[in-house]
Amino acid sequence: MATLIDGKKISTQIKDELKAKVEELQKQGTSVTLAVIQVGNDPASTVYVGNKKKACEYIGIKSLAYELPETTTQEELLDLVKKLNEDPEVNGILVQLPLPKHIDENLVIQTISPKKDVDGFHPQSVGALSIGQRGFVSCTPSGIIQLLKRSGIEIEGKECVIIGRSNIVGKPMALLMLRENATVTICHSRTKNLKEVAKRADILIVAIGKPRFINHEYVKEGAVVIDVGIHRDENNKLCGDVDFDDVLDKVTAITPVPGGVGPMTIAMLMNNCVESVL
Repeated sequence: MATLIDGKKISTQIKDELKAKVEELQKQGTSVTLAVIQVGNDPASTVYVGNKKKACEYIGIKSLAYELPETTTQEELLDLVKKLNEDPEVNGILVQLPLPKHIDENLVIQTISPKKDVDGFHPQSVGALSIGQRGFVSCTPSGIIQLLKRSGIEIEGKECVIIGRSNIVGKPMALLMLRENATVTICHSRTKNLKEVAKRADILIVAIGKPRFINHEYVKEGAVVIDVGIHRDENNKLCGDVDFDDVLDKVTAITPVPGGVGPMTIAMLMNNCVESVL
């Protein structure tokens, strides 16, 4: 019988630990403040921003919300980021992606101070991760490491296959798994014999953005499957990149969608905010 890896439960454990840390910091006269900038009113972004605010409130982190109109210029956004960089009261800065098309996302990310880059997207943060130095790690991959560790899943020495090579999930995920002494293969849209490669995995991490793409033919008997995808199917039900029902009998552990990786991303963002003052 497959174990369901419960992201809701594990993320609550992490948030409770952070809440206790924040209470201690407050006793010492130190507060934690996160500035969240949203440009435009993309519905999914609005939901994410709302969830981040709720998590801040629960943990005791002060959140500053900057809800800017779609027509905000790149210069106006960069000026705000620079102002927040210089504000000693602000510990973390988060610019909600995606941004409107007229704004250069890379330039915005590079303008955020690496000391306040709680999303872990700045090239300096990514570079630090790649050479094993201290720095912020992007939240979804670090959340997956916590899911595995807190579920008692051994990573060291295991064969890990990651499907997807994005800067936000696939690449940092590979670096983190290497740091935990896994043997890592990254697959992508040009990978030949994807099924054969995926079936080697003791731990299969899927982040390809295609609903229910991975079925039992891609999964080794007894594997652990982590599903990063989130979509709405033809019946408007949430589903992941993995065909959950089809692989369930083959795996030893799997993350559901929703309730798996999703809650961990926000928990690790909160963790980065608290780390920014420690």
